[in-house]
Amino acid sequence: MLAGESACPTSRHGRIAESPGRVAAELSVLLAQPRVTGIAMRTLTLFLLAISAFAQKPAFTVGWSVYAGWTPYYYMNKAGILRKWADKYGISIKVQRFDYAPSLDAFVARNIDACAMTNMEALDMPAASGVPTTVVLIGDYSNGNDALLVRNGLQLKDLAGKKLLLVQKTVSEYLFDRAMTINGLRDEIKRVRLVNTSDSDIATAYLGDTSASAVVTWKPMVSQILKQKGIASLFNSSQIPGEILDLTVVRTDVLNRPDGAGQKFAKALAGAWFEMLSQMHTDKILAAIAEGSQDTLESYKEQLSTTKMFYTPQSAVDFGASPGLKEKMALVRQFCFDHGLLGANTKSVDDVAIRYPDGSVQGKPDRVRLFFDLAYMQQAAQGKL
Repeated sequence: MLAGESACPTSRHGRIAESPGRVAAELSVLLAQPRVTGIAMRTLTLFLLAISAFAQKPAFTVGWSVYAGWTPYYYMNKAGILRKWADKYGISIKVQRFDYAPSLDAFVARNIDACAMTNMEALDMPAASGVPTTVVLIGDYSNGNDALLVRNGLQLKDLAGKKLLLVQKTVSEYLFDRAMTINGLRDEIKRVRLVNTSDSDIATAYLGDTSASAVVTWKPMVSQILKQKGIASLFNSSQIPGEILDLTVVRTDVLNRPDGAGQKFAKALAGAWFEMLSQMHTDKILAAIAEGSQDTLESYKEQLSTTKMFYTPQSAVDFGASPGLKEKMALVRQFCFDHGLLGANTKSVDDVAIRYPDGSVQGKPDRVRLFFDLAYMQQAAQGKL
């Protein structure tokens, strides 16, 4: 199912698309007529079965926002790759583009079933809101895509009292915190004036407001801002490799649907994702992906140069099974707790726990809210999807 289509799409054959149940009822009456031939009866029976299957097809929605590692969802949808895998598993998948923060809100509100988000947001938004969440795809980590930019030669030590634009309560705030902490300026963080700004507006807002001394954002906005004279990068995510992970997550209740459709949804996402990534070696495909963020081929390739993509399922599995994942997530989890992002009533960092693929848990075992599941990537690596 393509973005923009509804769960029960209309068509030129309006009555079938609008009301499968009504058409089925009318055909049942027709079948009961004594003059219907055997061949006609068999044909109509098969048609009824097809209509019934269409009416009952499980439907899911995955949300994404503009970022080098997530824009492939645009092409997966447009090129029919996602539809092919959805058809294989007898489901339909709608792809919906959002600004980043609204995509998180839609996921927490259970308006979408899966979402592209970072490891930090997976922990401090759905998990902290009591929405158990499962990581089914580890797509990449930011290796320079996220950056802290400043005007007029300012240094980190000069930012106290200055205005800084960013999308608050996201990895942008995490990057800023890590930059200050690593450089011995943690006590100065509270003196910086943070201004919450939408990712879709942040480049224009910063370039148009010379009173804003600094900005934290990600590419392509970083590249756009750096084209202006007098602006420089002070810190970027390549200095904290593996800490800002880009994931596809599914609500755990969706994944565990009794009818098994949630498992099929995750398998279809994994199959389509790694088929897409296997094609990302030609300029033609990369240019088609870049359309999703209204980028040029050159711009998108530049973004990919600072994105550590896990192009093969085995490379994603290896990272997900590494001790380094736990170490990075421990830093992120502590940051979320220190900044009150795990919920107002959370008294301990352990109150929002994480379960890893080896069964180990960071936090209280009865408070697991974020799960890392390598099964679907493993099946892709083994050719079992």
